[in-house]
Order: sequence, then structure tokens, then C-alpha cells
Amino acid sequence: MSATPIDVSGLPGRYANALFELADERGALDPVMDDLATLRSMIREAPEFALVLTSPVIGRDEQSAAVDAVMERAGIGELARRFVNVVARNRRLFALPGMIEVYRALLAARRGEIAAEVTSAAPLSEAQRVALEKALTRSVGANVSIDLRVDPAILGGLVVKVGSRMVDSSLRTKLDKLQISMKGAA
Repeated sequence: MSATPIDVSGLPGRYANALFELADERGALDPVMDDLATLRSMIREAPEFALVLTSPVIGRDEQSAAVDAVMERAGIGELARRFVNVVARNRRLFALPGMIEVYRALLAARRGEIAAEVTSAAPLSEAQRVALEKALTRSVGANVSIDLRVDPAILGGLVVKVGSRMVDSSLRTKLDKLQISMKGAA
């Protein structure tokens, strides 16, 4: 077993590390990450799919069949599909989002990048994404890998998390702070 650049303890870490090593042996780190990113998007955007992953009421066979059908339809590659099927057979699909995040962190560490999570109210254009990536790279002092999320509830601005640091410049937070200060002044 090779040494990993980050802590991979816990259930998601063990599974993600196993997949990472297997993908590395096969020279498929990036294709597997692409497949996992597709799965992550499906989990975030389709509550029904997320429910299939977490529901204890759905039996192992039904859960496996449903997830496999969704992955086939989404064009998920063989290695990622086989991995998710093993996770399903072991009744660990509830931990799949965590496994995806650890795999992403392992890949970022391998590349010498720092993972950043950026939430915006609307999807960023490619030019905005590139400019944000450059600004974060300058600020952090290392290459940054951005995971973009969209949450209309923040109304505007960005919420940026890099490691344990978070910068919240969302309009929702500014309005909340204004409301609190107005209550204090009354």
C-alpha cells in the first residue's frame, strides 16, 4: 500500500483510498474523478437519487439495481461503476458523498493543489471560474482546485472555503448582519 498525502481514516477514507490506488494503477485517476463528479452532481441535484442512497428501507438488491441503472444511463465508466456497486453490496452508499470528497482531496494532493469549495447564487461563467481560480491561487500561494456549487439562497456574492478557512461575502449573510445590527439599534 502506498503512502497517501492526506489522512484517509474512517469509512469514506478507506474506500476512497482503495479506489484511488486502483485508479492510479490503471492510469485512470482523471476519468474516475470525472465519473465521481458526475455522481456528486446527480446526488446534489436529484433528491430522489440521494434518497435511494440513504434509505434503509430500500433493500440491497433494489438499491444496487437502481444505482447501477442510473450510472449506466449517465455513462459512468466501468471502474467507477464497479466501485459503486461494491459500495452498494456492502450497504455503504450513504457514505458515497464522503468517499467522493476524499477521492477528490487525494487527487488534489497528488497534483499539489489545494481543494476549495465555492458556492455562488448562480452558475459561474468559464471566465469567472478562471478569474476566481487565479485569485485564489494568488491568495493561497498554491494551485487551487475549485468545486463549484450553486445555492440560490445566498442571493448573490460567494462563499469560499479553502481548508479550514471560510470567506462569506454572500448577500444573504450581509442582509442577516444588517438585520441584526438594526435590531440592536432599535
